[in-house]
Amino acid sequence: MEQTRGPAVTKALVAVAVWGASFIATKVALAEVSPVTVVWLRFALGIVVLGAVVAARRQLVRPSGPDLAYFAGLGFLGIAFHQWLQSNGLVTSQAGTTAWIVASTPIFMAILGRLMLRERLGWVGGAGIAVAALGVLVVVSRGDLGSVAAGRFGGPGDLLILLSSPVWAMFSVLSRRGLQRFPSAGMMLWVMAAGWAFTTVLFFLGPGTAEVAHLTARGWGAVAFLGLACSGLAYVFWYDALTALPASQAGAFLYFEPLVTVAVAAAVLGELVAAATLAGGGAILLGVWLVSRRPADRH
Repeated sequence: MEQTRGPAVTKALVAVAVWGASFIATKVALAEVSPVTVVWLRFALGIVVLGAVVAARRQLVRPSGPDLAYFAGLGFLGIAFHQWLQSNGLVTSQAGTTAWIVASTPIFMAILGRLMLRERLGWVGGAGIAVAALGVLVVVSRGDLGSVAAGRFGGPGDLLILLSSPVWAMFSVLSRRGLQRFPSAGMMLWVMAAGWAFTTVLFFLGPGTAEVAHLTARGWGAVAFLGLACSGLAYVFWYDALTALPASQAGAFLYFEPLVTVAVAAAVLGELVAAATLAGGGAILLGVWLVSRRPADRH
């Protein structure tokens, strides 16, 4: 694991950086078509990318019946359900707010990793999660922690986004069992295909292909980024990282996601970054460093 730790960390960071920009791309696409259409097109393109990666790596997986059921369950949880929650939440939730809420995911991943996988976290890792969580609360509340205590998250869209965090954490933790037996890209191809199949049912029961014609060049650009980068390469990189890193450590990198979103929103949309955001972001980075430290460095 030590030999693969460096590349795994790099891949986790790249995946999270791409996903950080995905919230803005999703908002762009949602201005033209419905959430289920965005998800359906996104993962159709993602399957093409994954298929090319699997062919290049020669990682085609031939699963048995029980394995197919396992992949289908992961596909429903991490692709269809998770993306349904996020895309519908983004209809009303702001991209920046969404990213900070999603940053709560590592908390669930660490807890599930400890309960389900018996992963050791240690007091330094626990402290890192606490520090990063405090940073997230500072950013979400814009420095007013009393608003968080009062449960003011902004609306139903924010609630859907918040629900997506434990769903993604469960998906990541459950995936580790399969990653011990199957190559990451080959396994992800089956998982994504299963999730896309579930989404296809909703797509044709709902808007169908007629809505695709509503996409402009700007909308197609957003969908292409979501499909090729976010659902293709980023998913491969994330699974590669999960192969080498414990769930709690891999999950900690998701704290970088809102920082990327804020930076892209500032560059593209001209949004100002508040002092509370900078302070909270600093706490998040400190927490990530504490959680991701090597066990040998912990005393």
